[in-house]
Amino acid sequence: MESSALVYVGLTAVTVFLACYVRSFRCVPVGSRAYARSLTAEFAIFCLLTGVSACRIAVGNDYWVYRFNFRLIAQARHVSSEFGFNLIVKWMQQLFGYDNYLPIFALFSVLTVWFFVRALHGQTVDYAFSLFLLMTGGYYFNSLNTVRYYLALAIAFYSMIYVLRGEYGKFILWVLFGSIFHKSILLVIPVYLAAHLLARAKLKKWHYAAGGLLLVSLIFCQDFYRELAFTFYPYYRNSAFDTGNVSWVNIGKCAGTLALCAVCYRRSLTEGESNQDKRFYLFLNVAGLVVYPCGSFIPEVSRVGYYMIISQVLLIPALLREMPEGWFGKLCRGGVILAFCVYFLFLLRGMYSTDIRLLPYLNWIFN
Repeated sequence: MESSALVYVGLTAVTVFLACYVRSFRCVPVGSRAYARSLTAEFAIFCLLTGVSACRIAVGNDYWVYRFNFRLIAQARHVSSEFGFNLIVKWMQQLFGYDNYLPIFALFSVLTVWFFVRALHGQTVDYAFSLFLLMTGGYYFNSLNTVRYYLALAIAFYSMIYVLRGEYGKFILWVLFGSIFHKSILLVIPVYLAAHLLARAKLKKWHYAAGGLLLVSLIFCQDFYRELAFTFYPYYRNSAFDTGNVSWVNIGKCAGTLALCAVCYRRSLTEGESNQDKRFYLFLNVAGLVVYPCGSFIPEVSRVGYYMIISQVLLIPALLREMPEGWFGKLCRGGVILAFCVYFLFLLRGMYSTDIRLLPYLNWIFN
């Protein structure tokens, strides 16, 4: 692992350190000194994350593919990307000139980071811990690749707050906005609404029966789901993405999170209004655990699952915060930190792979 990896390690360390000065915006009154300090630290985090992302060059296995597509869009030729993405690319090229791709990447970096940070602003109970999970879990760093999808993922993450508030109209509007960049985000409308309804309901036998039928359908109706996926993304059929690989790492993340939920269930996840937010995140992780092993026949199933398991960034800190003080609570917290640090190290090692290429890190300022 060469020196440019220290950019990612240092960015994680500095932003998490700054996040320690951010109190949950759900708990501090607007206009107070604590609110101002938190807002200042959050803005610094936003600037650092945006700076590293926006200044990159030749980082990501699809970086030059995007540049090529920018040229096709400028020439009014066919590309597979959604119309909202194409319109923004055309507008940026009118402002900065043909094949001036750096400002385009920078704009999408600003948007993606803004939605990630804004999602934490409105939902987390422990800003520093949630940011730590966002960084070490790879969500931010992977956004340096697959630009359109990670913008949609950040919008979906942000839209959760409207589901929890019961403001379904705003939620759907944000998802529709995200769909002009990546159609796959439309999946979250039924998934998030179902998870929210289950979080508020007293579970009955028919709920379990419906869940069982869905699980059986994923096993025995794979051709139907594949054809449905290819309706939206026909170019995935028999492509390099259509491999049927099982994401054991993500299954492990879901299983570990649900194990923590089992430990904390009586205190934090029982049926009741005070636990509805955490139960919403719980059901999303249950959905993720179903999708990864049973939906491996879906091309790029990890992208489907990420819409669900990104809720771990909010769920895990909420569970740990409510654990009683003592050796067991410290053990659980330390175990989570250690697990995500180890995952982050393996993530860094994998960034040199030719199908990822997030390392070495290059930027147009120094390189």
